[in-house]
Amino acid sequence: MTLTLLDWSIIGAYFAVSLLIGLWVSKKAGKSYSEYFLSGRNMPWWLLGISMVATTFSADTPNLVTDMVRNNGVAGNWQWWAFLLTGMLTVFVYAKLWRRSGVLTDLEFYEIRYSGKAAAFLRGFRAIYLGVFFNIMIMATVTLAAIKIGGVMLGLSPMQTILIASLITVVYTSLGGLTGVLWTDFFQFILAMVGMVWAAVLLVDLPQVGGLQNLLQHPNVSGKLNLLPDFSDPSQYLPLFVLPIAIQWWSVWYPGAEPGGGGYVAQRMLSAKNEKHAISATLFFNIAHYALRPWPWIIIALTSIIIFPDLASLKAAFPNLSKDVVIKDDLAFPAMLTFLPAGLIGLLVSALLAAYMSTIATHLNWGSSYIVNDFYKRFIAPDASEKKLVNIGRLSTIVLMVLASVLALYLQNALQAFNILLQIGAGTGLIFILRWFWWRINAYTEIAAMIISFVVALIFELGFYETIPSHLRLVLGVGITTVGWVVVTLLTPASSHDKLLSFYKHIKPAPGGWRPVIDRAIGEGTLKQEDIVPGRLPLEIACMVAGCFLVYGALFAVGFFIYSDIPMALIMVSIATVSGYFMFKSWGKIHE
Repeated sequence: MTLTLLDWSIIGAYFAVSLLIGLWVSKKAGKSYSEYFLSGRNMPWWLLGISMVATTFSADTPNLVTDMVRNNGVAGNWQWWAFLLTGMLTVFVYAKLWRRSGVLTDLEFYEIRYSGKAAAFLRGFRAIYLGVFFNIMIMATVTLAAIKIGGVMLGLSPMQTILIASLITVVYTSLGGLTGVLWTDFFQFILAMVGMVWAAVLLVDLPQVGGLQNLLQHPNVSGKLNLLPDFSDPSQYLPLFVLPIAIQWWSVWYPGAEPGGGGYVAQRMLSAKNEKHAISATLFFNIAHYALRPWPWIIIALTSIIIFPDLASLKAAFPNLSKDVVIKDDLAFPAMLTFLPAGLIGLLVSALLAAYMSTIATHLNWGSSYIVNDFYKRFIAPDASEKKLVNIGRLSTIVLMVLASVLALYLQNALQAFNILLQIGAGTGLIFILRWFWWRINAYTEIAAMIISFVVALIFELGFYETIPSHLRLVLGVGITTVGWVVVTLLTPASSHDKLLSFYKHIKPAPGGWRPVIDRAIGEGTLKQEDIVPGRLPLEIACMVAGCFLVYGALFAVGFFIYSDIPMALIMVSIATVSGYFMFKSWGKIHE
């Protein structure tokens, strides 16, 4: 593909703006490590919400969606659409609790909730386990997508793509901290959305596709349009719909969709102005992430089925592609973008760079916050100066990027990494939901779940039990891990009463699961009856369900309008409207 001077000018301008934003906020970000990682806890909901959406709009996400659609049709997206349930649970139940906690990172939570050396170990270990190991895996999958896009669209080698794509990202992230990430995310999200919508419209009008109606009626495509899987085929509806909806969303820890919130989502909530801004930001994120963004990717994936019906056609179309790039179905997404007319390539390359850089920047800052706050400051240098901590954060940013780039060279496709991450987190999610509301959960619970889920995932990924389908392996992983941590919880002592009481007074969760702690404290005179806040957990759960109907209704309404099925589209609009009315009508009661 040949880029014109206009294309290169657009790409150059994009890089310049991203770098200037990092330089603009660098002085303020360097004042303290709290400012560097949480932007002074003074960010508005709309900026935080857009940042979360931009982060999940990564370079690998369109590739992953394309992989799912080509193999399992539009209904294949339920593998990630199901995570809306945990997203809405975070909005209405956990967002305010995180903001109320006042911690700098979600790992700091361990030492305000659990007691003893086990809590300290858990915090330090997960700082490395998540901040380095997991984080590098995520960034590697995103970088893998960038490698495939660079190879197909620009003819770059994997190493050239890594150097070009990561250099500016590391510079503005290390300079600007979270504030720099937030503002570049804002700019990058607008660019990425405009680019993807424009690309979808143009690709549908290609002569080979022949317009939207021809696309939908094409024999390669017509069987892949259903929004729900074939319920007469268990091999379809079990892995694609039933298991994600029934088990996956609450049981699996996955970055950006952690049950109970966590990771960079928690970082955004913790940096909000107050609890209302934290809730609003997370709500906006879930609406935009699931209802606003998917269809341009889906449309492009469907057009690819016509032009590149199989892997052989993809391979034949790009004979000069580097041998280091493994040809899988996810390659079809960047392959389709090569059909765009000259002059628009610069915008699309910039949009994909924006998607890549927004995700990488967030994960670099988030991972670095773990390394600095929960490992270096907590265990190595508790008295380190603010300047020293900021410098350690900047250094760890660079190291994380280097390690992720190396790993990216060994991965094959986005869906492979997606399944690996799901399996590693299988069975741990319920802990993150219950630990706020059940006093009996302790540090040993989380340690056991982490070890068991990792060992089970390792056994499966090393090739054992290959005859078991991946979705059944996930169920096995959830079952084994859940049984394991429940047994450990019941056999090990709870956290100290003083620690539990301190947590309850500070967070004020719904009292049901804290009754033994509350009753003892009242008996000892350390807690008064009037200090007990009944909470509105049933209403919050009802709002969660309404929020899911709102988003799924909006998502399906757009799909049916695209399919020209106006009656079904209007039904979905009605469902979304009624659900939204109930949710927003209840908004004030939740905040009372």
